[in-house]
Amino acid sequence: MKSIEITGTKRVADKSEAKRLRTQDQVPCILYGGSENVTFSASAMGFKKLVYTPDVHTVKLNIEGNTYDAVLQDIQFHPVTDAILHIDFLQIFPDKPVIIDVPVRAMGTSEGQRMGGKLIVKSKRLKVKALPADLPDYIELDITPLNIGQSIRVEDMKINNVEFLDAPNNIIIAIRTTRVVASPVEEAAAAPAAAPAEASSAEENK
Repeated sequence: MKSIEITGTKRVADKSEAKRLRTQDQVPCILYGGSENVTFSASAMGFKKLVYTPDVHTVKLNIEGNTYDAVLQDIQFHPVTDAILHIDFLQIFPDKPVIIDVPVRAMGTSEGQRMGGKLIVKSKRLKVKALPADLPDYIELDITPLNIGQSIRVEDMKINNVEFLDAPNNIIIAIRTTRVVASPVEEAAAAPAAAPAEASSAEENK
């Protein structure tokens, strides 16, 4: 998984200090999961590529010369302005598995879509567990073989050294019928029944 570097400065864990930092376009943060928690702040602009993107990254924090590998664990936004108020980071280690949500990407055009079906994405992200070195940037799904009525579920996913934590039966992607396309069974069920007179004429002509 790709990593983004963020440079921060240690701060005092105090509400008034956090408020002051925000007025200076600094985001109060905390890093936990290691031998001790580290409270720090970093420029709001530095989080642009981490927060405002559909992609997922690990983070290399540089806090006054000390470096830590981490993942974004929680983020708080202002309810009106959407400005970042606070970010929690979890320190990660090469020998310890990490749980993280990874985006899903559908590749190709399915057979069902070519027949007029509609692609339905039920899960845009999947929760996975893996060592940091094995974390995928995204989950790529080849949908080209899917016909109308078919789907890909969590239980269908297989990636070396990656464990999928969502319910196995959860649908990730499916191809559904639309109003303009129907299966032969649906068409037969929707067809009007033959008029009695026509049926009789058919019998008489045998």
